[in-house]
Amino acid sequence: MSSGSLYIVATPIGNLEDITLRALRILQEVSCIACEDTRHSMKLLSSHGITGKRLISYHSHSGLMKEEKIFELLEAGNDVALISDCGTPGISDPGSLLAAKAVERGIPVVPIPGPTAFVAALSGCGFPTHHFEFFGFLPHKKGRQTLMKKIAHSENTVILYESTHRIEKFLDEAAEHFPERRIVLARELTKIHEEYLRGRAEDIMMMFKTTPEKKKGEFVVLISGEKDLS
Repeated sequence: MSSGSLYIVATPIGNLEDITLRALRILQEVSCIACEDTRHSMKLLSSHGITGKRLISYHSHSGLMKEEKIFELLEAGNDVALISDCGTPGISDPGSLLAAKAVERGIPVVPIPGPTAFVAALSGCGFPTHHFEFFGFLPHKKGRQTLMKKIAHSENTVILYESTHRIEKFLDEAAEHFPERRIVLARELTKIHEEYLRGRAEDIMMMFKTTPEKKKGEFVVLISGEKDLS
């Protein structure tokens, strides 16, 4: 018996309309959907009329038993879709591990492309896009300062993710390591309060002081390359 396929399905990063027709068809057809948060995914599926699907939670704290259950389904010939709470699975989330193990087992891995927060932010930031570096989430402690120094000397546009709880810490560090570099914070992408905050680190910190509500939400951080100082 041939195995089923593992579909890596991109889902909206905010606006529920940002999902492809192919993604909806695959989610309707697969035997099971592995998702980061079943409650969150139920809302997405219901909004598009997809009901009665078998859901299995799969996230960074899932144990080997949950992972093996997914592979049992695949190896029995069932197709499984992997989705995260938003965006493309595997981009700064544990979906990359599941895909890697599926490849090792000879299970077909089929990407169903769609929204990715850092690509959306890059397309609207106004920085050069031909060459860029993506760092995902910076480590909280070990190795963080080394990466900040690396960013300071990068000639390319740098992209990373930061949470509302840590964005001020990042800006403080940016002001220390690369005070003259232009920064864009893409905030609440595709949502009602979407906006791009632009300036150097100190400029954006001043925005936060005068309008504290701008600190809320999830951020994609974009930093101009060292050669693009102006």
